[in-house]
Amino acid sequence: MLKNIWSSKCICLNTKLRIFNSNVKSVLLYGCETWRMVKSTNRKLQTFINTCLRRILKIRWTVKVPSEEIWRLTKQEPIDTQITRRKWEWIGHTFRKPASNTTRQALFWNPQGKRKRGRPRSTWRRNTDDELKKWGTTWHELQKTAQNRVRLRMAVDGL
Repeated sequence: MLKNIWSSKCICLNTKLRIFNSNVKSVLLYGCETWRMVKSTNRKLQTFINTCLRRILKIRWTVKVPSEEIWRLTKQEPIDTQITRRKWEWIGHTFRKPASNTTRQALFWNPQGKRKRGRPRSTWRRNTDDELKKWGTTWHELQKTAQNRVRLRMAVDGL
């Protein structure tokens, strides 16, 4: 539906990118804070966004332009970075809620029972724990950091 806007010569590049970020990307990434990120999902999202950006820049599919160059021209960043930033901002927001809040309690919920045979599935919690290990921090330290919005924002920007 936005094909006419992307191909329009009357609309400048900045306006097209603002429309893309506000209408396309915001709808595409709605609720991404709670997704479990796997490589296939990440790849599909990044492919779609790169395709849209190529249309906005009027780069034909036959022309080989690296994705990094497209991101630089449009001042975008990789989708996994954006999703990670949104997730940590949401976690900080959730930690500032009262302890009785259902959303906050869900962060620490551990389902009981037996699981199926085979390798355990990648879950949101496991992905988040892995990211915390990379940072060298714990949930308890993150809870303390989240109470101060400025410190949390600096930590998230350090991704």
